[in-house]
Amino acid sequence: MFFAALVVDGALAGAVYALIALAFVVVYKASRMINFALGEWVMVGAGLVATGVNVAGLSLVPALVLASAGMIALALAFNRIVLRPLVGRPLIALIMVTLGFGALLRGTSGMALAGVPRRLALPIPTEPIAVAGLLLPAEKIVSAAVALAAIALLTWAFHRSRAGVALRAIADDQQVAMAMGIELGHYFAITWGVVGVIAVLAGTLWTAVSGSGLGIVIVGLKVFPVVVIGGLDSIPGTLVAAVLIGVLESLAAGYADPVLGAGFSNVASYLALIAMLFARPYGLFGRPDIVRV
Repeated sequence: MFFAALVVDGALAGAVYALIALAFVVVYKASRMINFALGEWVMVGAGLVATGVNVAGLSLVPALVLASAGMIALALAFNRIVLRPLVGRPLIALIMVTLGFGALLRGTSGMALAGVPRRLALPIPTEPIAVAGLLLPAEKIVSAAVALAAIALLTWAFHRSRAGVALRAIADDQQVAMAMGIELGHYFAITWGVVGVIAVLAGTLWTAVSGSGLGIVIVGLKVFPVVVIGGLDSIPGTLVAAVLIGVLESLAAGYADPVLGAGFSNVASYLALIAMLFARPYGLFGRPDIVRV
C-alpha cells in the first residue's frame, strides 16, 4: 500500500507538472525558444490570484479571470516591447532575455505583492477521498483533473483550431508560413497570451497543492526535465514524461531519501534527464531535426 500510495501521489503531481511544462512546449513549438522565466511567470500569476482572493475579497473564479487578463496584458507587452525587436537575432539572445526578465519579475513582484497572503484554497471539501483503499487529498485529485482538462483543451485547440494550425506551420518553417500569409507577430502574441493564462492556472493549482514561497519560483526549472524527456515539441510526450517524473520523485522521496539523505528526490529527475540525453537526445516523443545539406 505504501508503494501504491507513492505511485498515485506522484501521478497526481505529474498532472500539474504537465500543465506547467506545457507552457514550455507551446513557446518552443511556435518559436523554437525556451522560456527560462516560466517559474517567475507562474509565481506572478499565483500572486495576482492571491491578491484578488485575499486582498480584494473576490471568489476564486473572478480572481482567476482578472489575473488571466493581467497576465495576458503582461505577455502581450513582453512580446511587443522585448521579443519583437529581437526577431532574427541568435537564439542565445532570446534565452538571456528570458533569464533577465525572470529576474525583473522576481524583484518587482516581491515589492508589488509584499504583504499579500499567498495561500490559496480550492473551493472543495478538505476531507481525503478514499480510492481503492488509499486516502488521497481532495485538492490533489481536483488539481490533477483541472490540469488534465486544460491540457486536453489546449491540445484540441492546437490541432483543430485555425490558430493552432498556423502555429504548427510556423513551427515547421517560419519562412514558408510567412509566404502563405501567416503574420508571425500576431501568432506569437497569441502564444504568449496562452502562456500567461497557463501560468495563472498552474500557479493557482501549485499553490493550492504545495504552497507558495521559493518552491513556486523554481518550478520552471523543476519541470525542465519533463519537457526534455518527453520531447520539446511533443504535447503527448510532455504528459507522459510529467507522470513518469512525478512518480519517480515520489518513489525517490519515499525510498531513497531516508537512505541517501533528504533532497535526493529533487535531483532524481535530473539524473533521468542525463540518462535520456545519452539514450535519446530528442526525447521519448520528440522528432529529430532533419536538415537537407
